[in-house]
Amino acid sequence: MNGKPDFSKYADGLMPAIIQDATTNVVLMLGFMNEDAWGKTKETKLVTFYSRTKQRLWTKGEESKNYLHLIDIKLDCDNDTFLIKARPDGPVCHTGSDTCFNEENISENFLSQLEKIIADRKENPNEKSYTSSLFTKGINAVAQKVGEEAVELIIEAKDDDAGEFKNEAADLLFHYLVLLRAKGFALNDVTDILKQRHAK
Repeated sequence: MNGKPDFSKYADGLMPAIIQDATTNVVLMLGFMNEDAWGKTKETKLVTFYSRTKQRLWTKGEESKNYLHLIDIKLDCDNDTFLIKARPDGPVCHTGSDTCFNEENISENFLSQLEKIIADRKENPNEKSYTSSLFTKGINAVAQKVGEEAVELIIEAKDDDAGEFKNEAADLLFHYLVLLRAKGFALNDVTDILKQRHAK
């Protein structure tokens, strides 16, 4: 985390904490943290606030089980506001909405949405779904399809048809995402490795 939180800037010692979905980047809610809530959040990796209503520490999800799992924390330039990226276990708002701003927690990143669709086709097979049929055929068939699409992309790369090249690139990317899901992984697992390499 950049810097050190300055709770002394507020008379009640409560710093605002903006909670953002680590995957979709959608803003989920706003809460308040004192130094104890901040410490418990770091210790448990579950986002914990100081409830002004209950006058005590309150771990989000302690009753609903819709926890916010801590992923990353940043401070603003004045060290007096948290930006917390978290992974929600379910709806965040007490109304049952995905967010406290009455929005659906849908990523602006289409690949994230596509991954969710692919995961659903795996968990809830549909006989009319091409994606489901790939999972049904097994890992060897999925891997073979990725290989076929890679070869087709290489062939198109040697030509000058931009449309066909992009279509083959899309086919390869789609089947690659299917292969990742078949192996129990997501694109974030791969990008995390790239981030680690970049940091070296």
